[in-house]
Amino acid sequence: MFSTGRIIFALVFLVAFVLALVWSYRKDSAVNRIHFKKPYKVLLALLGFFLLLFLLVKIKQYL
Repeated sequence: MFSTGRIIFALVFLVAFVLALVWSYRKDSAVNRIHFKKPYKVLLALLGFFLLLFLLVKIKQYL
């Protein structure tokens, strides 16, 4: 299904992508602290929303 070349390419791409993400995050972290004061509130709201959707789907199965 996957040749050796494809697996090597996927691993190299994954490592390069993660390194680019880390580099970009470190570069913008000072600016992000100025513009975005409390990002954890957005994260909690999203998690709560997804939890609500999950619970609605589970409850709907029993009706």
